[in-house]
Amino acid sequence: MPFEVLGRRPVAVARAVLAALRVQLGALCWSLAPFLLSLPGWRWGSAPSAPAGPRCEEEEEGDTSPTPTSVNYHFTRQCNYKCGFCFHTAKTSFVLPLEEAKRGLLMLKEAGMEKINFSGGEPFLQDRGEFVGKLVQFCKQELKLPSVSIVSNGSLVRERWFKKYGEYLDILAISCDSFDEDVNVLIGRGQGKKNHVENLHKLRQWCREYAVAFKINSVINRFNVEEDMNEQIKALNPVRWKVFQCLLIEGENTGEEALREAEKFVISDEEFEQFLNRHEDVSCLVPESNQKMRDSYLILDEYMRFLNCRNGRKEPSKSILDVGVEAAIKRSGFDEVMFLKRGGKYVWSKADMRLDW
Repeated sequence: MPFEVLGRRPVAVARAVLAALRVQLGALCWSLAPFLLSLPGWRWGSAPSAPAGPRCEEEEEGDTSPTPTSVNYHFTRQCNYKCGFCFHTAKTSFVLPLEEAKRGLLMLKEAGMEKINFSGGEPFLQDRGEFVGKLVQFCKQELKLPSVSIVSNGSLVRERWFKKYGEYLDILAISCDSFDEDVNVLIGRGQGKKNHVENLHKLRQWCREYAVAFKINSVINRFNVEEDMNEQIKALNPVRWKVFQCLLIEGENTGEEALREAEKFVISDEEFEQFLNRHEDVSCLVPESNQKMRDSYLILDEYMRFLNCRNGRKEPSKSILDVGVEAAIKRSGFDEVMFLKRGGKYVWSKADMRLDW
C-alpha cells in the first residue's frame, strides 16, 4: 500500500495493524491451549521438545517473548492501610507523570495487551482517585481495551468517582480478608472508626447502580484461616472471589530490607486446602496457592518495570519506557502456561458478562 494512502504516520498504522493481527492470533492460541498443554514436552511459545536444560543469558534473550495479554500495573506503592502480609510495600513514593503512564499503556496495547489491572499500594490515594480514573478512561475510551479493572481496599472510593468514571471500568476488586472487624484490625485493614465490612457492602451497592462487576480478593493467613465465609460471600455475590495463600517475598514482607514481617501470617499448604474445602460450594471461588501465584502474573511496578518473582524476591527488568515491551518482558519471569492453568484468561469484559446488575 503506498504511503499516500497510509497518511503521514505509516509506522503507527503498521503497528496498529500488527497489534490487531496479534490479538486475532492470540484468540486462536487460547482456543487451542487445552490441546497444546496436553502434549508431552510442550512449552508455551515453542514446539514440543525434550525438557529444557539450563540456558545461558544469550539463549534467553533469543527466546520468543510472551504476550502481555493481562498486565497488573502497580503505579503507586503508597497505601493508607498497613496489612501485615503486604508484598508490595511503600518502599518509594514515586508515581509516573500521567502522560508517561499513558505512553507505556499504549506500548503495552500495541504489544498485545487485552486486560489492564490497576493496583498499588492503594490506587485511589493518588489525587483522590483522579489519577487512576483518568487512566481507566484512557484505557477504555482511547485504547479500547476489552477489560479494565482496579484492585483497592475500598476505603477511599466515593460515589462521585463512579459517576465520573464508572462507565469505563469493567471490574472493581475489593480486598477483604475477614468479615470479623476485629480480625481486620489485627491484619492491618483498620482505619480509625471506619468499618471495613460495612464499607464493602456500600461499594457492592454502588457497583450494582453503576454497572461495574464486583469482585472480592482475600488473603488467607494465620488470623482468618479458620473462618467460615460462606454466608457472607454468597450474600455479596461477587463475579469472582479470588482466594490467595499468604505469600512471602524477600525484601517486601520478609528479610532484612523488608517493611513488613509476614512470617506470623504464613499458613501451610494443608491449612490452605482445608479453607478451600470449607468453601467448595461457593461457585465464584478462584483459589490461588503460592505455587500458582508466584510466576503467573505480569507485574509492572511504579517505573513500569516488570517484576520477576521466580527467586522469591522482586527483581526488576528495565523499564518498558526505556527498552520497549519485548526486551523488558523477557526478564519478567512470566510463566504463560501457569497463567492459563490458573484460569488467568476468563470472561473479563462486563459487556460479555451479561450480569443482572
